[in-house]
Amino acid sequence: MSRTLANTLLLLTALIWGSAFVAQATAMEHVGPLTFTGIRFLMAALAVLPFAIAETRLRRDRPLDLRTAGAFTALGLVFFAAISLQQIGLLTTTVTNAGFLTGIYVVLTPLVALLAFREIPHPVVWPASLVTLSGIYLLGGGALSALTIGDLLMLVCAVFCALHVGMIGSVVRHCARPLLLSVWQFAVVGTAAIIPGLLLEPVSMNAVLAAGPELLYTGLVSGGLAFTLQAIGQRWTRAADAAILLSSEALFAALFGALLLGERLGPAGLFGCALIFASILAVQLVPMLVRRPQESVAAPAIVPPVPAEAEPASPA
Repeated sequence: MSRTLANTLLLLTALIWGSAFVAQATAMEHVGPLTFTGIRFLMAALAVLPFAIAETRLRRDRPLDLRTAGAFTALGLVFFAAISLQQIGLLTTTVTNAGFLTGIYVVLTPLVALLAFREIPHPVVWPASLVTLSGIYLLGGGALSALTIGDLLMLVCAVFCALHVGMIGSVVRHCARPLLLSVWQFAVVGTAAIIPGLLLEPVSMNAVLAAGPELLYTGLVSGGLAFTLQAIGQRWTRAADAAILLSSEALFAALFGALLLGERLGPAGLFGCALIFASILAVQLVPMLVRRPQESVAAPAIVPPVPAEAEPASPA
């Protein structure tokens, strides 16, 4: 897959996530955050499972070993930590603070990729990350409320988000089983969330049915489809680039908020959208104009190496 097509898949992922913002918000009127997360990702796992089985039959040359299974499980736990911290943090912080503080992962991801996975980003990523973070800040209104314990949770969430984006590309690049990886991490997140959700949160069949449309969309489309597209796309592009592309979720959320909820952006918000869009263009076009063949993506230590012929081409 070409780098351009991979990045297009990541932009489509961000668009789907942005469109799911309304569904995620309205579902909380009926079920708790952990229950919602658990049901959503168990549905996603079931939806992708038939495709993962077909992938397994086609890739009999890649049997799943214990080290790869451990990497899949670790990725799922990191994913669960990021999502649960964000949901819990929203109980004691504002949406504006949450959006900005979680968005710090855009800056943290190239650092995590460099330090943990020896993945050298293109130089344009560093200024583009800062510009993207500024865009998220302006998109949220250009102001922050007084910091709370929820804000601290959002900062920790940003670390886990950066770690997840860095890990998923490295893991799927060397196992070449993105559909199995998706099912595995969905099952880990769903199981880790549904158990405490059923124990700690009030839940009833009527409440689940009332949140049914939101669960179907976020489980099958935003969950099963979009996160699988992320796993596929990140096999062929760098984690730092992916973080900037995926951060356009904020831009698409604002767009769908305007279309579906009648929300309107002021001048600061519109300028923030422009900054995010400019960053996306920068990470897409600058590497194509200034080629750096010496860049490479190093294999992570958490999964076994693969034969040379199965390695994807290093993105320019």
